[in-house]
Amino acid sequence: MNGDWLIRGRDGRLSAYAPREEAVWCWAEQHPGGPWTAPRTVGGDQRVHPVLAVGQGADGYAHLVSWRPTGAEEAGLVHSTHFRPHLAALDWNRLGHPNQKGKATGVPAVTVDAQGRAHVFVRNRGGGVSMRGQKERGGWGPWRDLKGREVEGELAAVTRAAGLVELYAASPAGILRWTQAGPGHIPALDEEPLKVAARPGTLRALATSEDHVTLFFTDETDTVCAWRAGSEPVPLITCVGPGPVSAIRCRLDDVDCTLLAQRSASGRIAFAAYPTEQEYAGAWWTESGPQLPADVQLSLAEDNEGRVVAATLHPDNGQLLTTRRKDEPGLALEAWRAV
Repeated sequence: MNGDWLIRGRDGRLSAYAPREEAVWCWAEQHPGGPWTAPRTVGGDQRVHPVLAVGQGADGYAHLVSWRPTGAEEAGLVHSTHFRPHLAALDWNRLGHPNQKGKATGVPAVTVDAQGRAHVFVRNRGGGVSMRGQKERGGWGPWRDLKGREVEGELAAVTRAAGLVELYAASPAGILRWTQAGPGHIPALDEEPLKVAARPGTLRALATSEDHVTLFFTDETDTVCAWRAGSEPVPLITCVGPGPVSAIRCRLDDVDCTLLAQRSASGRIAFAAYPTEQEYAGAWWTESGPQLPADVQLSLAEDNEGRVVAATLHPDNGQLLTTRRKDEPGLALEAWRAV
């Protein structure tokens, strides 16, 4: 999965999404902070591949993107919008293939601009990135080649506080970055990549202020680094496990903080927080919960009361576990519970 698959809808209820058994499943709270419903499929009857990108706009709507089989050794992308957790999502809408036809080319990414328009990104057959975006008055624009070379791993798509879209990708040349010059513009590739050795599959972009996006990535020394355009990357904390970090901006003890989470080598989930954009303050890992398999999925959100919620999804049996912050100082968490 790519993106925050645990999200809070506009009605305050949390929902979680995952691809399973040739469909996308959705779990949702029956009411904010209440028990969860049994999982149900979303997007109609179309079979999809075990891959999912999730994005959310300021309107609270969830945008889901996956690949569907279109023939022998061929696939095409599909998109669905889920307006509220307790309602049915729209049926899958076909987006086609960035190279017109062929095999799936990579894990897609999706983000939503200030006008509520989804932007879908995916690696193309040439190793660059292609994009297709929703039009202002409905429908979708054409596939556009955004250039780039030798893109590796998952893409990291994000929308700035101002509503403009950015995209990041890892390559042997360094980290590639695409930005919008204004609403409705096609994201353009920076002239030069950030010349760092970022491990593919570890990029996570987060809007951390009105003016900045912070990109988190793991370098070749197993260090989580934070980078904002216009400055040098900052080594933040040593990884506790091999997978990517999840990140969220939240308030802890009335301080604007960035919270990171990662599955540790012990199998438990580790958390580390620091004042947002103040990496020099340092961060330290604290482990929580049961031991989990190496390829467990992890996501963070805030509930209707502003409390941090973490969720993990077991890759084999689809069991969803959640915990949330207690109503006390620090980052004390409740016991993890199966949904």
